[in-house]
Amino acid sequence: MDTLKTLWETFFDLGSMREALPEMLTIGLRNTLLLAVVSAVLGTLLGMLLAVAGLARTRWLRWPARVYTDVFRGLPAAVTILLIGVGLAPLGMAWWGPNPYPLGILALSLIAAAYIGEIFRSGIQSVEASQLEASRALGLSHRTAMRLVIIPQGVRRILPAWVNQLIALIKDSSLVYFLGLLASERDLFRIGQDHAANTGNESALLLAGLCYLVITVPLTHLVNWIDRRLRRGPVGATDEEPETYEAAGAPATVDTGVGRD
Repeated sequence: MDTLKTLWETFFDLGSMREALPEMLTIGLRNTLLLAVVSAVLGTLLGMLLAVAGLARTRWLRWPARVYTDVFRGLPAAVTILLIGVGLAPLGMAWWGPNPYPLGILALSLIAAAYIGEIFRSGIQSVEASQLEASRALGLSHRTAMRLVIIPQGVRRILPAWVNQLIALIKDSSLVYFLGLLASERDLFRIGQDHAANTGNESALLLAGLCYLVITVPLTHLVNWIDRRLRRGPVGATDEEPETYEAAGAPATVDTGVGRD
């Protein structure tokens, strides 16, 4: 009973939670979303360029994209954030002052681009070669066929994986605290950590974790909904329909989901 009482007082001190909640909602949530959203946009744009470079016919585009992806996927996120934050700190001080967020956003964007680039590349490569051949037979150029037929199908297939990467990015945003955030620029995790240090219990950290869940759980369900929608096809399809196109008797080489929306 004493152990349960200690655990309750350590993690469920409602007074500490009430004290930390306003700061988390007004400062922490805003900064966490700012880090995640801006990094997601920049990471997606850079990731698309990496995907195109990775699929290029010339090795002078493929090799740099491959090296970039291997390096940023191989390094732990905390190490990348520290290397960029510390290495570019003098430049950041000259351009943005003591606010470390621009360097944090840069680091998160570079990390996200490596993963998103691989997601886009694999999605484009998953489109059957016959789709490109059919497009060319209809008179489309290679570039037009890629732009109008192949890439839209590939992007549609990678939507669940892309949203999953956004969820990971929201969680990785908590690592920016390594750069030393200003009091007015702290994210959810750093506010919870500071309140835990001041009050002597971990209730504020638990509250910060709950805030992350409030953000990420709806996105997780969105991923599941997108995945089910892509499997079922048009709106109004029933659960009794087969989960795979092959099970429905359609040839997998041509049934790529075109026109299911």
